[in-house]
Amino acid sequence: MPTASGKGRRTAVTSTSDFVVSATRLAAAGVPVFPCVPGGKTPLTPHGFKDATTSAAQIERWSLRWPDANLAIATGGEGIDVVDVDANASGHGFPVLERARRAGLVDGWSAVVRTPSGGLHFYYPATAGHPQRSWSLGQAHIDFRGEGGYALVAPSAVHRADGSSGGYEVIAVGRHPHPVDALALKEFLQPRATTPAQQSRRIGPASSDRGERIAAWVSRRPEGTRNGSLYWAACRLAEQSVPERDAQGLLVGAAQRAGLPRAEAVATIHSAYQQTGPERSRASGGAGMGMSR
Repeated sequence: MPTASGKGRRTAVTSTSDFVVSATRLAAAGVPVFPCVPGGKTPLTPHGFKDATTSAAQIERWSLRWPDANLAIATGGEGIDVVDVDANASGHGFPVLERARRAGLVDGWSAVVRTPSGGLHFYYPATAGHPQRSWSLGQAHIDFRGEGGYALVAPSAVHRADGSSGGYEVIAVGRHPHPVDALALKEFLQPRATTPAQQSRRIGPASSDRGERIAAWVSRRPEGTRNGSLYWAACRLAEQSVPERDAQGLLVGAAQRAGLPRAEAVATIHSAYQQTGPERSRASGGAGMGMSR
């Protein structure tokens, strides 16, 4: 993981060794790196993140050619995935981030980095063999940088609109990192629109192929993503007007097979119904709220 190379924010890459030391440390950890223009985010190499490498010799050559280059990592693969929370004149993603945090969808980060704009980068270990594609949700002010993406890291600095420069600063390190479920996060932040006909349907545990597929998916979720995935699945069923008692019948057993205690699964489903359909939730008489994993 990138680490802070000094106290406070950096205002520039001050020497060739800054790029080399940070890039070599990342490369040794298996994270491919590449150079970007000084003060900006544009790649200096012809193919951008596709030129990222863990080769110490190539890193040295880049540092000699572009001694003031910014440093970037190619996300995804076997390295790092990044949840990027924007903060700019058009808005910021912190309220949405808090919603996702309460739903258990952004736990497990390995590091948190403050960006020059005042936003945040959350780093997660990528899972080899299970690539997650990058996506961007402008209205939510949250992006995901996975396969096909990249992100600047310390000691890089970028020029702000007012002419000043700001760097990237590691502000927290996680204790028990695990991969983020990028699809569940995206669906939570931008639920699929449903038609009136879809909203009027009732999906029972014995008759709904989609409900059974969702339950099967929940049953396979790994530790660290189980509660957030269950919450997402319950929200989807609530959006389709599935009664909460039917959702409990579909999902509680699946959540237990994934390793969640029954009481926690019941509480999570009820919490999703309160968030997505409070009138349905009250009518069905579910259990109390609770989100602990």
